[in-house]
Amino acid sequence: MRELFEEAAGQPPPDPRQSARASARTPLRKRFYKQASVADAEGGFAITLDGKPIRTPSGRQVVIPSRELADAVASEWGAQGETIDPVTMPLTRIANSVIEGVVDRVELVSDDLAKYFETDLLFYRAGHPEGLVAREAAHWDPVLFWAAQTLGAHFILSEGVMHVKQPDDAVRAARAALPGDAWSIAALHMVTTLTGSALLALALAHGARDADQVWAAAHVDEDWNIAQWGVDEEAAQRRATRARDFQAAVTVLAAVRPPAAKGP
Repeated sequence: MRELFEEAAGQPPPDPRQSARASARTPLRKRFYKQASVADAEGGFAITLDGKPIRTPSGRQVVIPSRELADAVASEWGAQGETIDPVTMPLTRIANSVIEGVVDRVELVSDDLAKYFETDLLFYRAGHPEGLVAREAAHWDPVLFWAAQTLGAHFILSEGVMHVKQPDDAVRAARAALPGDAWSIAALHMVTTLTGSALLALALAHGARDADQVWAAAHVDEDWNIAQWGVDEEAAQRRATRARDFQAAVTVLAAVRPPAAKGP
């Protein structure tokens, strides 16, 4: 099953939209197993297909640290019909990316993610109309206030798309708040690429914003345009695909978060 989820080893987790498009161009393989299960493995849990553990393209066994997450990945395999469609298996794609390209490179992937702190979506504001300006402020300002007050990361805002050089201290403070484990970093990298905001991803990781708030904040401008001009069906389909990948990343993040950070 390795070729079903081949990704470039040694690269950061890919943009899930690119992965989905690449998978859509690949002929789907017929289902070759009857049952997907979870088994104990060193360091966590393995996903087995008719008793054989799944592996990455380089031959590494996929071991997942959370039973809850392992059950969810196994469910993706179990839900496949006559063919195996990787687009419908975002958790499996994340797991494969973690084992193949993140576990040995957490710092490098974190650095790649941290580059988004220099050009974050939340920094660039509309100058008009007033309704959109107010919506951006309502969704985005609380995250910036949290970053400033809790992390000591004070960022600079701009009107329009003109690039603004962010303070090095702010970028460093936000970078220091990133989690240090491969699974969380991979999930946050996906959230960041889907939303255009590493700050929203960071707020999600720290519980300062929940998943619904993050998704809404990432689509303020899009939702404003929809309210003015109506829904574009093709754009809506793309958004639905992104939403599925986003929810998968949220699932991973919640499953591997330390118990003390999960709250009641």
